[in-house]
Amino acid sequence: MPFFKITLIRSAIGLPKKTTGVLKALGLRKRMATVFHPVSPQVAGQIMAVKELVAVSEVEQALTKSEMRTNRRPDPGYYIETPATEALEARI
Repeated sequence: MPFFKITLIRSAIGLPKKTTGVLKALGLRKRMATVFHPVSPQVAGQIMAVKELVAVSEVEQALTKSEMRTNRRPDPGYYIETPATEALEARI
């Protein structure tokens, strides 16, 4: 079952109450917050009402908060081997 992945990109400060109400109905409160909703005409209509404020993509599965958090974390095996100052000193 496909889902809409909706991320609030722009703030709703200073916008009409109708627009902020649509964002609340979608479950978006803070910038860069992401929610998943099943694909339906009702949700598509809500997205069209705030299309300038959100980024939307269609995904196959909705992710939980813990899954999204683990996707944002970098690989634990990645380390910077030499600090930048040492690399600059080696060039000179």
